[in-house]
Amino acid sequence: MKLTAAYVLFFRHACFLSVVLLMATGASARANTDGAQAHATHWVASWTASPQPVWTPDFAFPTGIPPSLENQTVRQIARISLGGRRLRLVFSNAYGNLPLNIDAVTVALSDGGSAIQPDSLQTVMFGGKAHATIPPGAPLVSDPVALSTPDLTRLAISIHSDNTTPLTTFHWDGRQTAWIAPGNQTTAQAIDTANTITARVLLTGIEVEATASAQAVAIIGDSITDGNMASLDADTRWPDFLAKRLAPQGVAVVNAGISGARLLRDGMGVNGVARFERDALSLPGVSSVIVLLGINDISWPGTLFAPHHARPTLSELTAGYRQLAEQAHRKGIKLIGATLTPFEGALPNTPLNNYYNADKNALRQQLNRWIRHSGVFDAVVDFDRQLRDPLHPNRLQTAFDSGDHLHPGDKGNRAMADSVPLETVLAPSHSVKQGAHHE
Repeated sequence: MKLTAAYVLFFRHACFLSVVLLMATGASARANTDGAQAHATHWVASWTASPQPVWTPDFAFPTGIPPSLENQTVRQIARISLGGRRLRLVFSNAYGNLPLNIDAVTVALSDGGSAIQPDSLQTVMFGGKAHATIPPGAPLVSDPVALSTPDLTRLAISIHSDNTTPLTTFHWDGRQTAWIAPGNQTTAQAIDTANTITARVLLTGIEVEATASAQAVAIIGDSITDGNMASLDADTRWPDFLAKRLAPQGVAVVNAGISGARLLRDGMGVNGVARFERDALSLPGVSSVIVLLGINDISWPGTLFAPHHARPTLSELTAGYRQLAEQAHRKGIKLIGATLTPFEGALPNTPLNNYYNADKNALRQQLNRWIRHSGVFDAVVDFDRQLRDPLHPNRLQTAFDSGDHLHPGDKGNRAMADSVPLETVLAPSHSVKQGAHHE
């Protein structure tokens, strides 16, 4: 009996020690896992300029770019939204018919104007080589670049091609000065040339290596999102202001606006339903998308831009929006709808002075009611309510109007960004509910 009692006592002590050891091992494993997660990173889209096909010379607006680069360097400035430990660049030959050669690329911290901070200059490589060829219709992603960047950093990206490089893919409304100079000036501290453009060429994206919890919100829209009428070189588009609000939360904002864009038909770019995957859903780290599209679908028909197009019906517009929701939700991405802003009196004293009429405005109001109450979206941002004049609700408030009665100015863009509830963007899709909205 004494032997049995001793054995039981020994067995109990052994079990107790085993439990202690298992607990200690588990705690150590959890600590290691937590530490690994704290240091884990992933790639997140931090800036984009959606590709557009270069149009023919008979279009209402000039492209503002040369037909090709001829042994020249183009230096462009881009302000990323979220910073990271490393970065990589994305280029596009989406609308090219021939391979596109890039012979040298550098990236550096901007020092204002065309100047760079020399100590930050990095050569960009592609598969370990300084040059690359982009096949027709394809993108090109660089190797990671060892350049740590804070949030909201302005970068200078310099691209050189030795031979003739046709410019068939661009982003028209860049709202940012770029410099085109002879020869390879990718390492120059500043580029001294009067040959400038305000469009984007070749460069279409910047991605950063950020913490594991970092995410991105993409905004797909038209000229109001692209920043038409925002101050040049000032980063005062409404997505820029939203980026300032979200960067401290570890969230990037990428602007997939195209001036002249439409939801259902091609215009100054591919229609929104067709480009949604490429320009928003496929970008790394995107967890939600805000969509502000439709005013050009409503207003272009009958104008100089689309004299023979029929105006879409409400049913056709809502079907397009439903398709965006289906595309987003099948990827587990949240879709946030935005109401269309007032535009009475739009574009006066221009060839597009018939952009507005009462029937078009009635369709806008019908679409806004549907956006607010349909339940198709995970959430709604009511830009119409935020920007409209309380005494004349079909017009923009004077303080928010850029002067053309269609595009908000800098103050209007800030008001739009400030009206986006951060919890709407940050909350996981399953926890966001369509709120109650009233006229």
